[in-house]
Amino acid sequence: MAIPITYNLRNLVVRKTTTLMTALGIALTVAVLLAMMALLTGLGATLSASGDSLQIIVMRKGSESELVSNFTRTQFQDLKFKAGIARAQNGDPMASLEVVTVINLPSIDQPEGNNVTLRGLSPVGIEMRPGLKISAGRWFETGKREVVVGKSIAKRYPGAALGKRLTFGRGEWDVVGVMDAGQSAQNSEIFGDLNQVSSDLQRADVLSSALVRATDAGAAAALLNSINDDQRLNMNAVSEKEYYALQTRSAAPIEYLGIFVSIIMAIGSSFAAMNTMYAAVARRSREIGTLRVLGFSRGSILFSFFVESVLLAGLGGILGCLLVFPLNGVTTGIGSTTFSELAFSFRVTPQIMLAGIVFASLLGAFGGVFPARMAANKEILVALREV
Repeated sequence: MAIPITYNLRNLVVRKTTTLMTALGIALTVAVLLAMMALLTGLGATLSASGDSLQIIVMRKGSESELVSNFTRTQFQDLKFKAGIARAQNGDPMASLEVVTVINLPSIDQPEGNNVTLRGLSPVGIEMRPGLKISAGRWFETGKREVVVGKSIAKRYPGAALGKRLTFGRGEWDVVGVMDAGQSAQNSEIFGDLNQVSSDLQRADVLSSALVRATDAGAAAALLNSINDDQRLNMNAVSEKEYYALQTRSAAPIEYLGIFVSIIMAIGSSFAAMNTMYAAVARRSREIGTLRVLGFSRGSILFSFFVESVLLAGLGGILGCLLVFPLNGVTTGIGSTTFSELAFSFRVTPQIMLAGIVFASLLGAFGGVFPARMAANKEILVALREV
């Protein structure tokens, strides 16, 4: 004969103070874990949305980011006529020579300033990023000191709002537009005219990288091999998808720290649940004896106390989800492999919340199995005599 679940629910309600304190301890553990998962999910979504499998980033041999790469105009002329590169409607190769650097801007969170990616590119570079659109203002004009900022930049950096002026290079630059790149990393960049930006940076001939678009998936693989094997070009080619995936390495320390803190807190929460259930067993000895007299088996009592511990931890898991849910959609930034800030939003998905509740239930299962066994092993007469 099984003990009804209502018995366990009633006990949790009767011991509401102890129940709440234990559940809150577990909730904090779950909240730390879920916040870390939401951060990594949001960052991963941003980076996965940034790359195109048909596009290839070409950099100097040995360079892992555009910021530290050099690419001359002569090399670009050799590159853009390689077989497999797609053509634009006007017949020109879909290849964009670009210069990438960082500038320092004061942000809402960091008044002393953060590094922000500045990218100089030509109109074909914008055309090769079809997800880009202007949400306010207009695109910059060729040959002018005008820039367009990503929506995350406009939101997080007051000095980079539409109509403001930025100072870098040899003078001031007008912010004439705000671009929306969906969830991609371009929301964290500033775009300007290639020739004007490179001239201001005194890098008219030696730029950073090139972006080329292949005609199809087969051509993309062949183009990658062709560029990497070209001794005369002496460049390193990597798919745009892979390039942005590599930037997740910047989140590795946060991931490891989050896991470490979660493990420490999980151990503490498991012992808290265990102590709570041990105390419950000690206080309810007569109750346990009465259950045995009424005909409930040792197995039923063990299972009942085990379920009660899991329910207690499950409540903590739900509270943990409620604690972390306000983070959903909150925009933050993290340093990337390009030494600039990459903005993204926390994503608290249903899968993440389910994982939190399951994690909490496992804590309760571990913390409840030994007290439940102790309750089940109590002798009837001994249990009835205990106060």
